[in-house]
Amino acid sequence: MRPQLDDPAWLDAQYNNRARVADSMAQLAKWAEASALARERSANKRLDLRYGDGPNETVDVFPSAAPNAPVLIYIHGGYWRALDKSDSSFVAPSFVADGAMVVIPNYALCPAVSVEDIALQMVKAIVWTWHHAAEHGGDRERIAIVGHSVGAHLAAMLLSCRWKQVDEALPLQPLAGALAISGVYDLEPIRRTEFLQGDLKLTPTQVNRLSPAFFPRPKAGKLYAVVGADESDEFIRHNQLIRDQWGPTAVPVCETVPGKNHFTVLESLAYPKGRLHDLALRLLELR
Repeated sequence: MRPQLDDPAWLDAQYNNRARVADSMAQLAKWAEASALARERSANKRLDLRYGDGPNETVDVFPSAAPNAPVLIYIHGGYWRALDKSDSSFVAPSFVADGAMVVIPNYALCPAVSVEDIALQMVKAIVWTWHHAAEHGGDRERIAIVGHSVGAHLAAMLLSCRWKQVDEALPLQPLAGALAISGVYDLEPIRRTEFLQGDLKLTPTQVNRLSPAFFPRPKAGKLYAVVGADESDEFIRHNQLIRDQWGPTAVPVCETVPGKNHFTVLESLAYPKGRLHDLALRLLELR
């Protein structure tokens, strides 16, 4: 055990990204504003479609004009306890312009539900997307996930899912891969971080069940692991950890994005010439 795990101040400095980044609230407001504009300008959007009957089990779909478009599913962060799919619509326009259909699922938030509940909600969202992609012009044979922060954690969990046990109709691996941005893959430090644990209520048993770094590496589907170079040492460690544990075959990309923090790293995803945008297009077979 690393001795810092018993140091509350160290854990807060490593994991409290809103406190760590001086203009974090301005960044979040920027996402919300850009997302509202993206929804306003999307003529063919379909908002709040149900993927299940549970709390917050809805998706927003941004179809492409191209037929049989590959499908990008974007999972937002917020430490499983904050934010909403409506804060992430800004991701969609550049990928729609590239010929992809974008699906942005919502999920319920802690403490009303558990982290495990949220992971299972995302399983349901993938199943819904596979069954319904064609109705919105998407190709269910080309589905890739992008997740940010705990969205990256959920993306790694989904690559490890035993899909045939969920729905016999699905292939063994319905996902081409995942782009995991600024993820957390070992939840033991999260369990020990005081400002989070009040809402998450993680137990040691849940940490073992929900830490994908220590799962067997997926037999199919690639994970691209990326993190901002200006993020905390712990987030950079998590990014390397998933590569070290799963190996370079399962994690062929393990990179830092120069000059980006936990929030500005998404600029490289939303901007058409960004490195993360390029990596997502590669998973979608659009580049």
